[in-house]
Amino acid sequence: MTDPVVSAPQPAGTVLPPGLVAEFMQTYLDDKRRERRRRLIWRVIWVVLLIVVAVGLFQRVEGEAAVSSPHTALIEVNGAIAEDEPANADALTSALRDAFEDSGSRAVVLRISSPGGSPVQAGIVNAEIRRLKALHKKPVYAVCEEMCASAAYYIAVGADQIFVDKASIVGSIGVLMNGFGFTGAMEKLGIERRLLTAGSNKGLLDPFSPLEERHRAYAQALLDQIHQQFITVVREGRGKRLKETPETFSGLFWSGQQAVANGLADRYGSLDEVARDVVKAEDIIDYTPKENVAERLAKRFGAAVGAGAVKALGTDAAIR
Repeated sequence: MTDPVVSAPQPAGTVLPPGLVAEFMQTYLDDKRRERRRRLIWRVIWVVLLIVVAVGLFQRVEGEAAVSSPHTALIEVNGAIAEDEPANADALTSALRDAFEDSGSRAVVLRISSPGGSPVQAGIVNAEIRRLKALHKKPVYAVCEEMCASAAYYIAVGADQIFVDKASIVGSIGVLMNGFGFTGAMEKLGIERRLLTAGSNKGLLDPFSPLEERHRAYAQALLDQIHQQFITVVREGRGKRLKETPETFSGLFWSGQQAVANGLADRYGSLDEVARDVVKAEDIIDYTPKENVAERLAKRFGAAVGAGAVKALGTDAAIR
C-alpha cells in the first residue's frame, strides 16, 4: 500500500484572502488618482492667477498710456440703479473720480439708459458729480438714450447739460412704494395670520395683515418727503431752464422732444455728437467699471476647480 501524502502545515498569516488584496489595491489606486487630481487643480489655479495678473497689468499700462491724450471720458449708467446692480453708487462714484482725475479727460459724459431705481444710490451719485465738478472744473454732460426716468433722471440733473433723442423716455419725477395685500385671499382659504411684534409699528405694511390708516398715512408722509428731496435736486440742477407746470413733478414721463420743450433736457444729441461737437475730443475712453475677461475666466475656472476638488476629495459640502 502507498502511504497517504500529508501536506506540511502553513504558517498562520502568510496568505491574504483574494478579496482583501483587491480591496487594498483599489484603495491604493484611488489614493493615487486623488493625488493626481489635486496636483492638476493647483496647476489650474496657478495658471488662472497668472492670467489675471497679466491681464490686469496690461490694462493698467494701456490705461496709463491713454492718460496723456485728450479724450472724452465716458461712464455708462445702464439698467436698474440699485446697490446690488452694476449701476450702483460705489461703482459709479469710483468711475467718476477716475474720469475727473485723469489729466487727459476734457469732459465727463454719462450715457444713461435706465428706468430708475434707488433714490439713495442716485442721490449719492448726484452729490458726487456736483462735488467733482466744483473741484476739477470740468464739464459733465448726460446723454439719455432709451430711457432716463426716475432715479436715472435724478443722476442726470447733476450734469451741466442733458442731451436726448426725440424718442427717449425722460422724467418720471416721483416716488413709489409698492406691494400686495393678501388678507382677502387668506380669509377665503381659512388662513389665520399670527404676527407677534415688540413695538406697535413693527408690522408696518405687512402684506398679510390689514393696512391701518395710521400706517398708510405714515408711509405716505415718508414718500412725500423723499419726493420733495427729488424735486429740490431737479430745481437746483435745471434752474431757470425748467418750465414748471402742475404735471412736472407728478410722476409723468415725456418723450425727448417734449423734455426739450419743457426744460427737462437741453438739446438733441448722441454720445459721438457730444464728444465731437461739444467736448471737441472725439476719442472716447470708457471708465465704466466692467468685469474683464480675466475675472470672468477666474470665476468660471474657480467654480469648476471647486467642483472638481469636492469630487476628487470624495466629500459633499453644504450649508444646512
